[in-house]
Amino acid sequence: MKKVEIAVIGSGIGGAMIASLNQKKDLILFEKDKNLGGCASTFKRFGEFFNAGATTFVGYEENHVIKKIFDEVGLKPELIESHVAIRTIQNKKIVDRVENFEEFLSNLNSVYYHENNRIFWKTIKEIDEKFWKLKNIYFSKYSFKAYAKTALFIVELFKEFGFLLFKTADGYINEVLPNISKEYKAFIDSQLLITLQTTSKDLSLLALSLGLSYPFHKVYYSNGGMGKIVEDLLKEVNVSNKEEIISIERFEDKYKIISTKDEYLASKVILNSTIFESSKLFLDEDIKRYYEKFSFNDQSAFVVYLKLNSKENFLHHYQIILKENIPNCISNSFFVSFSDKNDEKLSTNGYSITISTHSKAIFWESLTKEEYENKKEETKDFIINEFLKNFDFVKKEEISISFAATSKTFNRYINRTNCGGKAITLKNILELPSCNTPFKNLYNVGDTIFAGQGWPGVAIGADILNKML
Repeated sequence: MKKVEIAVIGSGIGGAMIASLNQKKDLILFEKDKNLGGCASTFKRFGEFFNAGATTFVGYEENHVIKKIFDEVGLKPELIESHVAIRTIQNKKIVDRVENFEEFLSNLNSVYYHENNRIFWKTIKEIDEKFWKLKNIYFSKYSFKAYAKTALFIVELFKEFGFLLFKTADGYINEVLPNISKEYKAFIDSQLLITLQTTSKDLSLLALSLGLSYPFHKVYYSNGGMGKIVEDLLKEVNVSNKEEIISIERFEDKYKIISTKDEYLASKVILNSTIFESSKLFLDEDIKRYYEKFSFNDQSAFVVYLKLNSKENFLHHYQIILKENIPNCISNSFFVSFSDKNDEKLSTNGYSITISTHSKAIFWESLTKEEYENKKEETKDFIINEFLKNFDFVKKEEISISFAATSKTFNRYINRTNCGGKAITLKNILELPSCNTPFKNLYNVGDTIFAGQGWPGVAIGADILNKML
């Protein structure tokens, strides 16, 4: 049995960051798949490379936790700035989400005019700016020290935001943007689905602000694929990919880990698995019960991958908003990520395109094999047809490769069926999982742990966890 100080299970964003921060320790990172990065990986199929999920990279700027972590591990990622963060297209109307506030507001008013647009978006932007200037962002449980540090963070939140913390997103929208049009509301909600996996009806004003404001920051494309960032983070880390963890059991004051290749005895275990699916790893009943108390988040992704042989120039990111929901999905929009035209890895033989939308994991699990294949093809074809309608200068015959992935596909490769954790709301704030657990030296990191979605949210969790280790 091999002994190790720290075992990190999963190479998603959280696992990659916490492993890189502790790379000089006696540490091993396990990854089931051959590709590193989980939902942020880059994979090869049919001789071409594709990004597993959306490719917006945000937070690499001064005073942000991602830049802090990358600087600490000595990583300078190879990034290309996306001068338009997202181009949204709804009924042929275009709004470009750009960093410059006045430019964005002018464009917005030409499409979704409201007399209070400046008040609404300025407030959203200011709340976001204030949040990222907070000095004591922290959330953990299960010890006096943890609760004390969490209390300090809550006090700072109240000091900075006051009663704005108790405002709901929908309440604020109805107050500041009364009689908002259906199209305009769809524009807001479709962007929240990208960043927070839910719409304004379930959010606080603070979450709304963070979810809508990321295009006011610098947004980047990762040259060589999103997985390149993860691979670079893990360059100096002891990584064992294609090694799946079968079981974990407490062994005296340590953890016995059995994988498909070997057995290990770890002093500390960090799970980059989803919080509500971690129970299946453990043999100890009390640990299993702990993880089982977190309810499953059924929301997942349906993703279409394309190879497009086109001479046209494209932005990195688009969002297409439709009138009705996509078949077999829960969203009326899809997000389109184009590889950069000069990306020598992804853009050989044309653009590599990832198109993603939201669906329910349980829907795909409940189908027979024949139903599954038929509905998967139906959804894929619908999305491709809508893609061609909105990029009407693209010819169907220019698409040389097309295939799709459901929650079942993701589970097969990266051991997760869902997409992100539950959105932080006023109702569930006290029930949120933290990076530490009631069990000594057992930790979690990733997008189902406070503070939530995307690179910035996961980075906050990794930074907090790093202070505990």
